[in-house]
Amino acid sequence: MSTPPIDALSPLDGRYAAKLAAVRSLFSEAGLMRERTRVECAWLLALAAGPAHAALARMPAACRDWLQSLAVDPAATDVPAIKRIEARTNHDVKAVEIWLRNELTARGAAPAELEWVHFGCTSEDINNLAYALMLKAARARILSPMLGEIEAMLDALADRHAAAGMIGRTHGQTATPTTMGKEMANFAARLQSQRDGLERVAVLGKWNGAVGNFNAQLAALPGVDWPAVSAAFIESLDLLPNAYTTQIEPHDWIAEYAHALIRADTVLLDLARDMWSYISLGYFKQRLVEGEVGSSTMPHKVNPIDFENAEGNLGIANALFAHFAEKLPISRWQRDLTDSTVLRNFGVAVGHAALAYDSLRAGLRKVQLDEARLGADLDAAWEVLAEAIQTVMRAHGIPDAYDRLKAFTRGRPVDRTSIREFIAALELPDSEKVRLLALEPAGYLGLAPRLARRARDKTPET
Repeated sequence: MSTPPIDALSPLDGRYAAKLAAVRSLFSEAGLMRERTRVECAWLLALAAGPAHAALARMPAACRDWLQSLAVDPAATDVPAIKRIEARTNHDVKAVEIWLRNELTARGAAPAELEWVHFGCTSEDINNLAYALMLKAARARILSPMLGEIEAMLDALADRHAAAGMIGRTHGQTATPTTMGKEMANFAARLQSQRDGLERVAVLGKWNGAVGNFNAQLAALPGVDWPAVSAAFIESLDLLPNAYTTQIEPHDWIAEYAHALIRADTVLLDLARDMWSYISLGYFKQRLVEGEVGSSTMPHKVNPIDFENAEGNLGIANALFAHFAEKLPISRWQRDLTDSTVLRNFGVAVGHAALAYDSLRAGLRKVQLDEARLGADLDAAWEVLAEAIQTVMRAHGIPDAYDRLKAFTRGRPVDRTSIREFIAALELPDSEKVRLLALEPAGYLGLAPRLARRARDKTPET
């Protein structure tokens, strides 16, 4: 009996259930059972085409067609029936095997043919391939597309606001101006790099028996090249074979996958905090949503809740991903069971990450730049031109340029008039003075507008 969302222990299956249907279909107990079924069916078909060809040559067409359909798409797996069997066996993979035997018997399979179901397998031969398929699908269907959409949104903001000058804030203090577009482009470029890293993670699988040595397979059929059969089977699932394992695939690739997500999420956490701060400064306004309430007591509030929600969920996701990366590659001797319960929670981390990505998309859709506010802050920060002035002085060989500007600007108010008086008194060529006198904070942007337009060409101009 399913639990109503309002009674769910986890908010992933409760408050946020409607947003996570795609994650749930992959990582739920039913999703895991379906992928186990896919692997079992694909393995029996591989045996029928190879080492067990003679023994399975007369298998009824109804059995072959049914196995093929589940190997391609296991959606028709009768998960409730498998769970009823598991209640008796107290072993989830064995329950899949028994269900397959029952279904094949109903379609006319002979008793001898049924003995090839789960042939030569340890449960981990099935499980590791099932999880590999789940994680590969999650990357392709959920994680990479969502990260790509956020990257595209950042590129769009970068292009739109490429020339929108604003004060830089190193150490939280006024600093050399940048543009809002360039700051968005920075995040887009970082996210692209980390998303590319996630895509590069090779998804591995193993199929080699109880301790990784093909012991039982070789005892049963010593004339078969089992490593070649194993590699071909794993590759048929569009995975890469790992020949050196114990009973379990060592999960090093899953640690790499988790670390790639940690890095991508860390970029996004940095983005969420910066967006929160820009909203706090008034640089971004948030588009109003009819009917929304910002505070139960302060009617004026329009809170940056999307970025706050993203920050919170990214933190939970990364805490879990870090545990997976640290724990999963470690197993006592040839196998212990500690990885099993940990792997079952991978979908929880993906769920929190997906929630965060969804919140970031919502937040980025709502923000509207207040260029007047950016301009007002720039116009009140004439001291930032000290960097330009002292650098021009140094280029012309004027001694103590840095110290002179430090004495002039540090800890005292600087405005248009005072800085122009300072420039006028410098021992510079008249042409340089004219150039510096024309400089204003809003125009001291360097190459920021050009760099911000990476969306037009992913290689910034230099």
